[in-house]
Amino acid sequence: MEATYYYIIVGALLIDYLLSTVSGILNMNSITEDVPIEFQEHYDKDKYAKSQSYLREKTRFGIFSGTFSLAITLLVIHTGAFGLLDNIVRSYSEHFIVNGLMFFGILFIINDIINIPFSIYGTFVIEERYDFNKTTWKTFISDKLKGYGLTIVLGSMIITPILYFFQIYETNGWLIAWALMTAFMIAVQPLFVHVIAPMFNKFESLEDGDLRNSIEDFAKKVNFPIGRIDVMDGSRRSAHSNAYFSGFGKSRRIALFDTLIEKHSNEEIVSVVAHEVGHYKKKHVISGTILGILETGLMLYVFNYFMSDQDLFNVFSVDNISVYCGLVLFGMLYSPVSLLTSVFSTALSRKNEFEADSYALETTKRPEPLISMLKGLAASNLSHLTPHPFMVFLSYSHPPVAERISAIRGQT
Repeated sequence: MEATYYYIIVGALLIDYLLSTVSGILNMNSITEDVPIEFQEHYDKDKYAKSQSYLREKTRFGIFSGTFSLAITLLVIHTGAFGLLDNIVRSYSEHFIVNGLMFFGILFIINDIINIPFSIYGTFVIEERYDFNKTTWKTFISDKLKGYGLTIVLGSMIITPILYFFQIYETNGWLIAWALMTAFMIAVQPLFVHVIAPMFNKFESLEDGDLRNSIEDFAKKVNFPIGRIDVMDGSRRSAHSNAYFSGFGKSRRIALFDTLIEKHSNEEIVSVVAHEVGHYKKKHVISGTILGILETGLMLYVFNYFMSDQDLFNVFSVDNISVYCGLVLFGMLYSPVSLLTSVFSTALSRKNEFEADSYALETTKRPEPLISMLKGLAASNLSHLTPHPFMVFLSYSHPPVAERISAIRGQT
């Protein structure tokens, strides 16, 4: 089985890389010379050329970073780096939980050190070149430090009991770990609203006025209680515009980027709110959470059968079987399944976006503000207007904006 595991893991890595690279190249080549007629009010020739240049630069950078990542991963596999790291952590402690936390901690640090140059280039070179970046070095460093703190706290809270239950209960450990992960996936929603998000951004209540009144009137009309309507200082980091809902029940929040409010009319913003409410009314949030829980359970169940297979550990030159090392190694073996589930989840997400657009249209009775908002967001974010179908199939969580507009017009 050792050879089979090796070919599955390396084959999956190569297939994933080829799919990503080929789809990126096809996507670049799908650029049209002229601005699509639907968008000529929002894109002049210069802006359209700028969006194309932005796409090319991001794609080429993505291919380069993907190639580098593949090379590092193959190097790790063929040099026995995991086995070396396992021997190092075992030399400091004999306790499996301490070993596991050290193992994951060192992997996280090494991975972050490798990725920092790419993050810096993406933020301070590419995003800066296209007038999107507003992040200062102080904010960048501060975000990194806060991220480290969250990783240590939340990572330890998740990893420690998983290691314990798999080690102590063996056969039924996956079931207890699944229950724990389910509880965490539910609890993280209010935690994000009240703790995590405010660590990185300032949220101020939307001031009284026409916009707030319009949002509250819409929410009342569709019987959708809103806990908070906040303005987020998105402009502190980027010129990109967005809005999102988060939380359940009383912790439910509408967060509007300040850049969104600056660039769009009240009617357009209400159409975005209506779209997001549509996700809740159509049960997309609940179904997404349930699917995530089921996928986690499947992964833990399958891992339960592989975590003691010495052949899997031999592929990575790891001499001693352990739950913590097994989780990492199994994650790579599981990658073909992850690829398939990601294609399914993005297809489901695109279907949900169409349904949310339809709900917004049904409840507002006005297609033009929603269409105008979609066009405006595409223009301000320099979105690719004619993506290749293969790229959409593989990785687009939202349908191409032209398809969304066509679907909206088809309902009127």
